[in-house]
Amino acid sequence: MSFFTPCVLPMVPFYLSYMGGLSIAELRGDDEIAPGAQKRLFVSALFFALGVTTIFMMLGMGATALGQLFSQYLQPLSYVAAAILVVFGLHFLGVIRVPLLYREARMESAAAPSTILGAYLMGLAFGFGWTPCVGPALASILFIASGIGEIWRGAFLLFVYGAGMTGPFIIAALFAKPFLAFVRRRRAAFAWVEKGMGAMLILFAVLIATGGVNLIGQWMIEIFPGFARIG
Repeated sequence: MSFFTPCVLPMVPFYLSYMGGLSIAELRGDDEIAPGAQKRLFVSALFFALGVTTIFMMLGMGATALGQLFSQYLQPLSYVAAAILVVFGLHFLGVIRVPLLYREARMESAAAPSTILGAYLMGLAFGFGWTPCVGPALASILFIASGIGEIWRGAFLLFVYGAGMTGPFIIAALFAKPFLAFVRRRRAAFAWVEKGMGAMLILFAVLIATGGVNLIGQWMIEIFPGFARIG
């Protein structure tokens, strides 16, 4: 859902163009992408995704470590987290606008983005970016990681989010022309993804404040005992 929000999806053609060394016209034109350029685009997208996921995993480990440090205050902190998530949800729904969430941190790199190192560094830079779409969703998962107990579990949780966030980007690089054509045809529908995420964040805030997340987790383990062995 983070990938398909209106403030991430429109950037995809420009990132693909920048990393693949191709023009937007070449990506959207009728001619096929040259095999060498297609391979370069896919490899760059893969290492870009690894860079983004690296940052997310580091944030997950940090959040888990902080959660262990302040474990005796988890209950009052859960109310603070729930309040923040409600604000994020209202921001997504368009009820309020939080200027801070429109700020984005950038890390510049001198390496060419079409190289493996350049693509990875570009992924690190994007991972540091704090956009209104990625930021609130990422923050909600970090709140979960802070109370998950073991640092490796927090890292795994953010690895899954990173894979979900960047997986469509890799697919877009592999099938650039049909993917961009699909996005152009469905552009209006993606605005509803942002609103759906806002509603989910508010619901999740209620579950955090009422302890519903733990109850749902216990219920799922009772119904599907195999989940207890996963992460």
